[in-house]
Amino acid sequence: MIKPVKYSLYSDGNTRSITITPVTKTIAGVKHATGVFQLSEAGSDIGDIVFDDNMHQWEYTAMGNLTHPEAEEIAGYIRNYNDGASAK
Repeated sequence: MIKPVKYSLYSDGNTRSITITPVTKTIAGVKHATGVFQLSEAGSDIGDIVFDDNMHQWEYTAMGNLTHPEAEEIAGYIRNYNDGASAK
């Protein structure tokens, strides 16, 4: 994932529009993935999902904004994201 994407999270009968923004680092003029993805909802920061180097293990860095199953759903979406595909 190289650009922010919108993700529709269905929770308790409601649809939440979550923006997922990849954090990149520019080295010698080239953008590199960091494994950190900032999450926001309606312009408010709701935490980060941080992956290990292999994109296998992840951690949600905020408390109370998302349940573990919700964060897990978003982490799975990020892990399987294809830049050529449209957001869910």
